Amino acid sequence: MSQSLIKLARPGRATSSPVNDRKTTIGFVNLGCSKNQVDSEVMLGTLVHDGFQLTGDPKKAEVVIINTCGFIEEAKQESINTILEQGKLKKKGSCRVLIAAGCLAQRYQGDLLKELPELDGVVGTGEFGKIADICRDLLAPKKRHQRLWISKPPYLYDELAPRLRLGKQHSAYVKIAEGCNRNCAFCAIPLMRGKQRSRPVESIVAEAQRLATEGVKEINLISQDTINYGVDLGLHQGLVSLLRELVKVKDLHWVRPFYLYPQQITDELLDLYAGEEKITKYIDMPFQHINDRMLKRMHRLGDRAAIETLVDRIRTRIPGATFRTAFIVGFPGETEAAFNELKMYVENAEFDRVAVFLYSDEEDTSAVDFDEKVERSVMDERRNELLAIQEEIAMARGRARIGSTMYVMVEGVSEETEWLLEGRHEGLAPEIDGVVYINDGTAAAGDLVTVEITDAATYDLVGHIVT
Repeated sequence: MSQSLIKLARPGRATSSPVNDRKTTIGFVNLGCSKNQVDSEVMLGTLVHDGFQLTGDPKKAEVVIINTCGFIEEAKQESINTILEQGKLKKKGSCRVLIAAGCLAQRYQGDLLKELPELDGVVGTGEFGKIADICRDLLAPKKRHQRLWISKPPYLYDELAPRLRLGKQHSAYVKIAEGCNRNCAFCAIPLMRGKQRSRPVESIVAEAQRLATEGVKEINLISQDTINYGVDLGLHQGLVSLLRELVKVKDLHWVRPFYLYPQQITDELLDLYAGEEKITKYIDMPFQHINDRMLKRMHRLGDRAAIETLVDRIRTRIPGATFRTAFIVGFPGETEAAFNELKMYVENAEFDRVAVFLYSDEEDTSAVDFDEKVERSVMDERRNELLAIQEEIAMARGRARIGSTMYVMVEGVSEETEWLLEGRHEGLAPEIDGVVYINDGTAAAGDLVTVEITDAATYDLVGHIVT
C-alpha cells in the first residue's frame, strides 16, 4: 500500500449515516509501520463516519491524504517521493487538496510546506481525530493558502473511535500505547510521537471484544515500547495485567505482542506466555547490537551478558518459542571488531528471524554529533553479511520442520497462485515473516487447520491439511 491509493478498507465498527449530502471523494496513501496503519484506519473511519467517500481511483480523488513515515532516511525519501507523485493529480486528476499527515509531517512541519508547494495542509500526529474538519476547512471556497495543524502529540484513539480496517478480516492490529520514554541515541520517535501514553486496560479489552464479534481471530498488540505498557498509568506489570484480560475474550485464538524492550522481562510474564494457549509463543525483541561499547553509545540499557542471560531465560521458560530480533549496523564507532562480534553472535544464537537496519543520521538525536561515522558502502556489506548468515539458519530451521504437523491460520488464496492456499503458524507474524503454502485441502480465511509440513524454503513452508 505504500505507493498507491488504498483501494479497500474493512469496517472496524458500524458507522452512522453520512452527515453530508455531497460526498467528497478521498484518496488515501498509507506508508510506514503497523502503528501508522492503525492511525490510517482511524482517519479513514473518521472520514467515512463524517460523510466523505473513499475512492481507489487516484484521478477521482478530490482530497488525497498521505500518512507519512519519518523513521529513517529511506522512509523519509519514500514519503517525499509519494507527495510529489500524488501532487501530479492536481494537474491531471480531480485533486483539489493534498495533505501530508503523520510522522514526517509532525517532525518537519513548515519545512514541508516551504519545500513542497503541492501541499495544502500538513497534519501532525496529534491531530488525527480532527481530520474530517481539516478536510472541510481546506475545501472551503476561499482563497487557497497552505495550513499547518501541528500540536504536541497527545492524541490516542480509544475503543469508540471509528476504524476502517485494512488487510485481512481475521487479523487486526491494536495499538495499546503511543510515544516512548526511552532515550536511544539513534531514534527520533519520541520527537514525533511524544512521551508514552498508555490506553486503559478496559479500553483495549473493549476494542478486542468488538473485533472478535466481527470475526477477528488474531490481535497484534503494538506500541513503541510494549514492555513498558501501563507505567504511565501507575500499573505494576501492566502488560501482564492486560494479557490476562485479553485471553478471556471469546473467539480470539491468538494474541501477539510486538516490540518487547529487553529489560523488565519478568518470570511472571514469561510464565504467562508459556501457560496461555492464546498468547503466541513469539518473541519480538530488538537488541540493536551485542557489543558492549556499541550498546552504551546507543544509550541502550544492559550489556551483552544481560542479553545472553535473557535469551537463555526465554528459551528455557518458553520451549520452542519463535525469536525475532533486530540489529543496526554502521552505528558511529562500529569498528570491524565490533561488527565481527555481532556477526559471530548472530551465527551462534540462531534466532528464527533477524532484521538488519542501516544507521542513518536523524536530526536532533544525540547520535548525529557522534564521531567515527561509518561509510554507507561498509554498512551495506555488513548488512548483507548478517542476512546471509541468517538465511542459512532460517533454511536449516525450516527443513527441521519437515514431517511435523502444526496449527496454521489460513490467510486465504495465495498471492502467488490461485492453486494454493497460504497461512501462518503462530511463529509467523503477519506481513513481516514468511507463510505456509497449503497445496492440498480446503479451508476458509481465518480457519485454524492442522498442516503437515512437506517442504521448506528459506522463510516459507509447504504442507497439506491433515483431517
